[in-house]
Amino acid sequence: MSLLESKIQAKLIKKLEADGYYVIKLSVTNKPGIPDLLALPPGCMAEFYEVKQLGKKPRPLQEFRMNEIKKGNYGKTYTHDGTTKEF
Repeated sequence: MSLLESKIQAKLIKKLEADGYYVIKLSVTNKPGIPDLLALPPGCMAEFYEVKQLGKKPRPLQEFRMNEIKKGNYGKTYTHDGTTKEF
């Protein structure tokens, strides 16, 4: 059985914050499908993380939102399952 997304997310938040990132969990927004986390590295572009269980993929709306972020040059987007960081 793979880890729950909440456990993967908590580990990722802890690691990012230890690396100096300012991390915001985006639980309720005006944009359905927006990635789970906004990670702001010191002095760099924003990073958005969609957290998934191992082997799971983002839903079509989540993919749409991540592409929207990339195309608008608002930041980088990643899908994270506890083991990978997909660009």
